[in-house]
This record gives sequence, structure tokens and C-alpha cells, in this order.
Amino acid sequence: MGLPALVFLLLFALGAVNAVLARMQCVDAARDAVLATARGGDGTGVGQHRAPTGATVAVRLDGDRATATVRVTVHPLGPHLPSVTVSGSAVADLEPSGGPP
Repeated sequence: MGLPALVFLLLFALGAVNAVLARMQCVDAARDAVLATARGGDGTGVGQHRAPTGATVAVRLDGDRATATVRVTVHPLGPHLPSVTVSGSAVADLEPSGGPP
């Protein structure tokens, strides 16, 4: 009777670790995307390269500020059980263009 409960708790713990790792990857991808955008680069491409498989990357410019959000759906206990959507976001000020003032 105790072994099935132990197996369930182990699977739950592994699923939680999987979701936390995906969240960390989303935060890293959002940070890289927003920094690339702030420097005048292709933030969406950089974010997609760094993001976990199946993630969506959205970069938004609002005045002199860039915001990047990365979302991914994680199936911690397999594809047939409920899923969790995790996201990460980052904000950065746009850097000066480097031209004459």
C-alpha cells in the first residue's frame, strides 16, 4: 500500500523539477531576447534559439523599453495527463544607437 504512494510522490516531484527547469529556460530565453532587442538585434530569433522546444517568444517595444515573454506548455507527468504552462519575461531599456546626438 505504501509503495504506490511513494511512486506517485516520486513522479510528482520529478514533474515539478521538470516544470521548474522549463521556467528557468524561459527566463533565460526572455533575457537573451530582450537584450538582443535592446541592442538593435533580432530578439525573437535569439529567444527562439535559447527557448525550450515548443515555446513561443513575443518581443514588444514600448517607447524606449523592450519586453520579451517566453511561454511553453510542459507535460510533467506525460502527454495524457494535465499540463502546466510556464512563462518567463524580461524588460530592458533600449540602448542608444551610437550615432551623433
